[in-house]
Amino acid sequence: MARFSVAIETVLAHEGGFVDHPSDPGGATNWGISSRFLRSIDDSRDVRDLTKDAAEELYFEHYWKPHRYHLLGSQAVATKALDLTVNMGAEQAGKLIQRACMAHGASLKEDGVVGPKTRAAVAAAFPLLPALRSEAAGFYRTLVAGKPSMRPFLKGWLRRAYS
Repeated sequence: MARFSVAIETVLAHEGGFVDHPSDPGGATNWGISSRFLRSIDDSRDVRDLTKDAAEELYFEHYWKPHRYHLLGSQAVATKALDLTVNMGAEQAGKLIQRACMAHGASLKEDGVVGPKTRAAVAAAFPLLPALRSEAAGFYRTLVAGKPSMRPFLKGWLRRAYS
C-alpha cells in the first residue's frame, strides 16, 4: 500500500509557500492550496494564513482519501497521482493515469475515475511511471498551446511531470 506521508513530501516540494501569480486561475496559493479551493470548503479562512500542517491535512482529507490513492500499489504512481491531482484536478489526473495504462495495452474507459479497473490496470502495467510522466508532459504542453497566458508555468510543470 502506498503511503500518504511519502507522497505529500513530493507535493510540498513542488508547491512551496505563498504565491499570488496574476495568471493563476485558482488565485493565490499557499502550499499549493488555492484560495478558490479553500473558499469552497471554508469561506472564513484566508489562504495566506494556511500552515504546512493544515495544507497536509487538507490534501489527505480532500485529495488522497477520496481517490483512494493508497490502493494504487506502487508508491511512485500513487505519489505522482497525488501530485498531478493537486496541480490539475482529480479527473484530469485520472485520465492521464488511464492513458498511461492504455499505452501498456490496458482496455479502459477514459473517464478520469481511478476505480477498481484502473487500479488493476496500474498493477498490471509495470513500469507505469515513464508513460505517466509522458502523458503529464503532453497535457501541460497542450494546455499552454491552447492558453498562451499559462506559458510562465510550463517550465515548472514540465519539471513536475518528469520528476
